Amino acid sequence: MAELTTLIAPEDVTDLKHDEEVTAETIALRKVQGALAKPAVVKTAHAMSLFGEHAAGWLAIGAVGALVDRKRRGEWVTAAAGVAAAHAASIAVKRVVRRPRPKDPEIQVLVGTPSQLSFPSSHATSTTAAAVLYGGLTGKKLTPALVPPMMVSRLVLGVHYPSDVVAGSALGGAVALVTRRFMRRRRNRA
Repeated sequence: MAELTTLIAPEDVTDLKHDEEVTAETIALRKVQGALAKPAVVKTAHAMSLFGEHAAGWLAIGAVGALVDRKRRGEWVTAAAGVAAAHAASIAVKRVVRRPRPKDPEIQVLVGTPSQLSFPSSHATSTTAAAVLYGGLTGKKLTPALVPPMMVSRLVLGVHYPSDVVAGSALGGAVALVTRRFMRRRRNRA
């Protein structure tokens, strides 16, 4: 508790002491929503949620890359498969961990979800995998531009705790690194 209280305002620590259901993550989520859940931000977060649902937007970008970049078609297909694998890994972890989504009365859930499981964020997982893998193919640093906004969008929409998005991003990064090694080995054999 001492480590958590250094990150939380003193008035919020009182909440922690009196209400066992209110955690530091719940307080952080309340603060993110209070600061950012404005109409324009929520509208953008909704669009990001739709794009990232089941990694569909990222998989579509991989398909376009494979169609347009004929020389590296195999690499684009492998990268898209890495995104799909990252998404599948997050679903598997969700089913093992079984952490419920936020249910605090002060947190607004602003989007529907395909399940009531929260950890890790599949949106953060697939976005990180896509940013790393597609960034490697395009030569652009996509991770700083794509990952933080997707992570924050899940908090703004009230469907994940901060640790859900951090763990999802870490999982996506790990799957992407394994996929990149595979791609590198394959390229070196050719």
